[in-house]
Amino acid sequence: MVSKTEETQLSNLETQVDNGGGGAWEYLSLVRKLKVRRSDRVLKHGLSILNDPKKRSSLGPDEWTLYEQVAVAAMDCQSLDVAKDCIKVLQKKFPESKRVGRLEGMLLEAKGAWAEAEKAYSSLLEDNPLDQVIHKRRVAMSKAQGNVSVAIEWLNKYLEIFMADHDAWRELAEIYVSLQMYKQAAFCYEELILSQPMVPLFHLAYADLDMIGYWYWRQFLHPLPVYVSYSV
Repeated sequence: MVSKTEETQLSNLETQVDNGGGGAWEYLSLVRKLKVRRSDRVLKHGLSILNDPKKRSSLGPDEWTLYEQVAVAAMDCQSLDVAKDCIKVLQKKFPESKRVGRLEGMLLEAKGAWAEAEKAYSSLLEDNPLDQVIHKRRVAMSKAQGNVSVAIEWLNKYLEIFMADHDAWRELAEIYVSLQMYKQAAFCYEELILSQPMVPLFHLAYADLDMIGYWYWRQFLHPLPVYVSYSV
């Protein structure tokens, strides 16, 4: 979670860079550090560095990190040609890299080539079954296709391996709530409360589910009888 101080720092740096005050690399580094989405700005300011040989060479090994960052931002912005060019550069530099392989799968996703992307991810997982990023990409891909039941299946399989991933438990709970599967959603929040009992948000969400679940049970499954009065 981004703190208020970090949010202010990011906003100030963003304004500075947008107004031509320099600091593009510092801004891009902060975006990566805070793991926030600023795809349009990352694409714009990242390309301004990559397209300038002098600026690019000054990055040293971080040049490849920037290529990866810009590739992901380009896919978010549907600038697929830019993403493809960045990935090609990385493929040439790191021909056997699984990390680059992930980017290739993500590019297939962005193109809507779901079957090819799934094939690429399956191959990567054969080499490394504990690759969390790939597992999460499969979930995201299923949701993007509207295959909620498949997304639930992948999330449950993921959580069998990575039980401590609180974000995944919350994501699964939210999917269950959207499907009115309140009992299953409650189980997810129970897991979160057991692992992080001091987080009020989980207790509140669990209490809300209790109320919603009771309302649904009373409204649709066991409605109260309706008494009609004939008195005048």
